[in-house]
Amino acid sequence: MAAENAGPSDPTTKHPRPEFPQQDQPHPGWTGPMDPPPDHGEDSYEGSGLLTDRLTVITGGDSGIGRAVALAFAREGADVVFTYLREEEKEAEETSRLVREAGRTPVAVSCDVREEAQCRSLIERAVQERGRIDVLVNNAAFQMSQPDGIQAITTEQFDRVVRTNLYAMFWLSKMALPHIPKGGSIINSTSVQAYKPSPHLLDYAMTKGGIVTFTQGLAQMVAEQGIRVNAVAPGPVWTPLIPATLPDTENFGKQAPLGRPAQPAELAPAYVFLASDRASYITAEIVNATGGTPLP
Repeated sequence: MAAENAGPSDPTTKHPRPEFPQQDQPHPGWTGPMDPPPDHGEDSYEGSGLLTDRLTVITGGDSGIGRAVALAFAREGADVVFTYLREEEKEAEETSRLVREAGRTPVAVSCDVREEAQCRSLIERAVQERGRIDVLVNNAAFQMSQPDGIQAITTEQFDRVVRTNLYAMFWLSKMALPHIPKGGSIINSTSVQAYKPSPHLLDYAMTKGGIVTFTQGLAQMVAEQGIRVNAVAPGPVWTPLIPATLPDTENFGKQAPLGRPAQPAELAPAYVFLASDRASYITAEIVNATGGTPLP
């Protein structure tokens, strides 16, 4: 656990800085082989009861930001239903262990969010747990770098990116809303790419821009129901998606003003805040966590 009265830490050196070893993995990527290992808050996150007894659904909760959010929510007192792809079962087991060690109930659901029927089954499974969904975190995403330009983006890739990043968010939000009570919330994961698109991530950046617009529009639509909708826009974050989809891991995150990528543990507190009653007057907002890259 964090040392008492340790004082503030230097954000430029709090976590590893590039250059990292070059590393490549097949998609979807796994946490174990990553060097340096990602930090999900296992030894640092301390809860204070901000989300006691809330039922949370997190897509892509097996690793990366999703795992860090699941851990933080559990330590804040929430029970967690999260999705994973079939090939990520071992990763999902680790997330379940962390939630269970926090004294909360994990429900890991193998779910390909590109399929509407599987999204519906996920919501039905979550509602079985508590009869309601207090927080929905639309976090699952897919990207694949194509440095050779738009001609290299196949229809198959484009379809996978759009269905994972946009269709799933639309379906799950639509399906979950009838089960979200007043005071509940939806939190979407967008990206710095929504505002400063990298050409080699054209299709991914396009979807992240769509998430910003969807978040702001849906927030206005459901405000009278007492439901809040917000998003978090990370900059570079050290997750398994990086060695699985980008050709250069040695310098990943070096472009951020803080000189390094974020660790998943550094993003989780933003999700906790937006889900908690402390953010009761915050909706239709995008919380930027970019390591210093200015965004609109």
